Amino acid sequence: QVQLVESGGGLVQAGGSLRLSCAASGRVSDVSAISWFREAPGKPRKLVAAITSGGSADYADSMEGRFTISRDNDKNTVYLQMNSLKPEDTAVYYCHALLATEIAGTTRYSDYWGQGTQVTVSS
Repeated sequence: QVQLVESGGGLVQAGGSLRLSCAASGRVSDVSAISWFREAPGKPRKLVAAITSGGSADYADSMEGRFTISRDNDKNTVYLQMNSLKPEDTAVYYCHALLATEIAGTTRYSDYWGQGTQVTVSS
């Protein structure tokens, strides 16, 4: 089991910045990747950024250059630094963990979601 707790959301004016945090606990040693997703009202949940256990980061095309994903292994925390925020960035942001374990030579996968944190960007 892995528990994920997001924090750092809130209300910010367009052009401002926020840093979201995702604190993980439990079987953190089995986590292979942590991702940030967002879900705007009436729209499907979409990937924002991801970081692997090896430290490589990937971003959705519309996010790269404004958003930065990073991690602090000592704190078991992943961050999403969001700069130059736009009203269209308004959404609930979710943290997601992908776990991979080796059992009898077979890789088993599982995943967990945080509760989400609201980000609202005003004009």
